[in-house]
Amino acid sequence: MAKVKITKIKSVIDRTKRQKNTMIALGLTRMNKTVEKEATPQILGMIAKVQHLIKVENS
Repeated sequence: MAKVKITKIKSVIDRTKRQKNTMIALGLTRMNKTVEKEATPQILGMIAKVQHLIKVENS
C-alpha cells in the first residue's frame, strides 16, 4: 500500500478539540514534525479533516 508523509505546519491553538485529537492520533505533536503513514481510508479521512494544518507528500 502507498505511504504518505505528513508534516505539521500550523499550530492547533484555537482549534476545535476534534482537530487537536486528530493531530495527536496522526502522531503530530510538535511543529515541523514529520510522520510516515500508510494511505488507508482512515488515515486519508483524518488528513482531510486537518488539511489546513498539515502538508502531505506521497512517498
